[in-house]
Amino acid sequence: METLLTHWNIVAALMVFALVAFVLWFVAKKRKQSFRLQRRFGTEYDRSVNAFGSQRNAEANLLAREKRVARFSLTPLSDLDAARYSQAWNELQAQFVDDPHGVVARADQLLRELMLKRGYPTGDFERRANDISVDHPGLVASYRLAQAIAVRNEGDAAADTEELRQAVVHYRALFDDLLAVGEGRQEAPPAEHVAVHA
Repeated sequence: METLLTHWNIVAALMVFALVAFVLWFVAKKRKQSFRLQRRFGTEYDRSVNAFGSQRNAEANLLAREKRVARFSLTPLSDLDAARYSQAWNELQAQFVDDPHGVVARADQLLRELMLKRGYPTGDFERRANDISVDHPGLVASYRLAQAIAVRNEGDAAADTEELRQAVVHYRALFDDLLAVGEGRQEAPPAEHVAVHA
């Protein structure tokens, strides 16, 4: 009888050990995943935690974004297309002094056309921003700022010229990055380093 109890004690101890090992493995896996997502998404990770109210829900959303974007057929631009888009941006930017309100709307439209050409779906803004955040996490905050200014500009509270200039700067940062990714570049410099020429 004593031997039987000893065996059950050993089995119970092994089960407890296995359960503790599993829990530790699971916690380590979740921490590693959290760390990877924080590194990949940067400030977008924090924004998502605030928006979803919990780290778990935010991480589930970020993982879903990664899976969604992984299904896209993102393609680099041909040299001809890159030159055409670059020329279109330069022409648009040259019109800023004469029509800053119109340039912001056209900058948003040109950026959407470039995104579509590269293989990103261009549904509603939030979906576009979420998609962009996967491969361009350092620029999605700028893209959101540009869009907020553009939306405000369309409403009754028109943005002032400096805000419109900032919107164009923010759009330009993402635009440049989307143009350059095919050349092996991963991310553009922060938006404050990009100048808008009148």
